[in-house]
Amino acid sequence: MSSTHVAEHHTEQRLHHNDNPEFDSKGLHNVDSAAEAKGHASHTDHALDLDEKAQFADYKADAIEAENSEHNMTVMESVRAYPMATFWAFIMSFTIIMESYDVFLCGNFIALPAFRQKYGVHLAATDEYVITTSWQSALQVSGQLGALIGVFLAGPLTSRIGYRWATLSGLMLLNAFIFVFFFANSLPVIFVSQILEGIPWGIFIANAPAYCSEIVPIKLRAPATQMLQWFWAIGSIIVGAVTYVYNSDKSEQAFKIPIALQWIFPTPLAILIFFAPESPWWLVRKGRLEEAAKSVGRLGRRSRLNVNETVAMMRRVIELEKSIKEPHFFELFKGVDLYRTLIVCGVYAAQNLTGNLIANQAVFFFEQAGVGVNTAFALGLITSALQAIFVMLSWILTSYFGRRSIYLWGSAVNTILLVALGIAASVGTSTAISNAQAALGLIISVLFTLGPAPASWVIIGETSSIRLRPLTTGIGRASYYIVEIPLIFLSSYLLNPTGGNLGGKCGYVWAGTGLVCLILAFFYLPEMRGRSYREIDILFKRKVPARKWKKTHVDINDDE
Repeated sequence: MSSTHVAEHHTEQRLHHNDNPEFDSKGLHNVDSAAEAKGHASHTDHALDLDEKAQFADYKADAIEAENSEHNMTVMESVRAYPMATFWAFIMSFTIIMESYDVFLCGNFIALPAFRQKYGVHLAATDEYVITTSWQSALQVSGQLGALIGVFLAGPLTSRIGYRWATLSGLMLLNAFIFVFFFANSLPVIFVSQILEGIPWGIFIANAPAYCSEIVPIKLRAPATQMLQWFWAIGSIIVGAVTYVYNSDKSEQAFKIPIALQWIFPTPLAILIFFAPESPWWLVRKGRLEEAAKSVGRLGRRSRLNVNETVAMMRRVIELEKSIKEPHFFELFKGVDLYRTLIVCGVYAAQNLTGNLIANQAVFFFEQAGVGVNTAFALGLITSALQAIFVMLSWILTSYFGRRSIYLWGSAVNTILLVALGIAASVGTSTAISNAQAALGLIISVLFTLGPAPASWVIIGETSSIRLRPLTTGIGRASYYIVEIPLIFLSSYLLNPTGGNLGGKCGYVWAGTGLVCLILAFFYLPEMRGRSYREIDILFKRKVPARKWKKTHVDINDDE
């Protein structure tokens, strides 16, 4: 029954009240009885929302009501209606800080004098110690190899036991694996420890964007998933500050203390996530409707929303995607789900093809651009701080502009700046040119976190179907690592004085790959801002061209 028909039905009932003998001049008692009966009927209607045996038509009107309610909310109304959803998205996003911390830690260790002196080789020509190109690449790729394993484990694991327990398992594993890294006394053992740490990172990075996008209403999906990029920046700030402090320390504590600081994250997060509500969408997929209603109630204010109607809305979407089979990786590469998978994989992979590796090796890049060691570490810290600020600015940006627009314009500006970096490195050698390269490297790293990077997380969280989301985000992040691993070797070779020694000229390389990503995004990336998951499912099934999504109307009553 549509919402219009429901309204007409209630109007008709009111028109017949005068003909009802229960309503007489002395009928206050009768009016109360009628109201009580109406309330009981309403309760019965909403009860069908949680009845597993209820037919689709029994809860469709409530599903429409809930979807309309989400569409009509402003950002601030959404925050007031779902305050705890915002909090739990914040907590789940915090897990990303651990991968960010370690990725930037290994990048900074390569430039840290104490680490280079213990594990590097001496260059007689410059009278300094350096980590060889092969070990530079190996150390930076080790965590990604582990994470690649982790993201493939995350999909089936989360589909089976849920986001909470999968994340808790990863946190406990990470606590144990940090011991291996801390007590490692050679580069091969450090390499193995990073592979082990990478496994739980893969679980976190696959689950966090999916969980965040599922527990918040439509208007909060962008800021909730963009927090992932913010915590990535926060991780790099902590690393930058710690390594800057210990930059002049020549003892082992210069790198042992930063490693030990990893232990401050997993246990407090595990305690908090133990008390977090499971994603109601995951619970509805499992047919646990009563638990889903309780989860929605914990995420929002019951005074501002009807939890049963919200569950009905989720049931409607799950019904559209219904299958008798358990979700499987092979489904990601069939029919319309192939297109959705390619979008997620492409957006993830593009992060490494558009100069992001310059940001991940910022300190080493600044050194190769010709600035001093202390200045390089200071610039690295400044870059990370500015990235955190610009991610927060991106929350405002996504409130007024679409994901597609932000991603395309941001990528275009990024490509132009990379070309400028290459030109600056090609015109000669001087202090001014070194400063220009360092400035452009900083600008590229910072602007990346205003446009393409935070928009990517929103797109990743929204694109996949609800049923296949844990698998899609897992395989998407796998594509990120598959592209990143060889590019780390390439990036290290391009920058290293014992390799290509290109310095800022590597901007030409990343500008070329960035241009390819920009062109593909223009033709294949749809605009999903303001769309419910039902509307996104329908637009994909109808095979609407990416550039026409923004102007295509989907009726609230449509189910296909």
